[in-house]
Amino acid sequence: MRGPQVMKGYWNRPEETAEAIKESWFYTGDIGVMSEDGHFRIVDRKKDMILVSGFNVYPNEVEECIARIPQVQESAVIGVADSQSGEAVHAYVVLREEGISEKEVIAHCKQELAGYKVPRKVVFWQELPKTPVGKVLRKEVRARVTGS
Repeated sequence: MRGPQVMKGYWNRPEETAEAIKESWFYTGDIGVMSEDGHFRIVDRKKDMILVSGFNVYPNEVEECIARIPQVQESAVIGVADSQSGEAVHAYVVLREEGISEKEVIAHCKQELAGYKVPRKVVFWQELPKTPVGKVLRKEVRARVTGS
């Protein structure tokens, strides 16, 4: 995007500014799709996209699927390095109430998602890391899981 309302750069971070702003265009890192009538919808962030055997998996889509399970309060989906597929989908889930297993979450996802989008692993956590306004921090989840 570009326009007078777009930032001029990141404060004291020239390298990040150079990556994000090129020839006066700001590259947001958002991934969107356009509907037939020309409207755009943001589906996820490029840096959060999971690449499974050459297929793009958007964590938001998997999280929305998991959110339809009544016992689930919230989830975070990330890609974890996998020797066979490049990355594997892993879900970290906070339950609203007990009574659902990893196998049941995976079975639910298999009913609604393409096979490559289904989490290979589901881990139940007591809480997910969040911003002060309550947005789940996938970056923090990834850091806790992978150590990077």
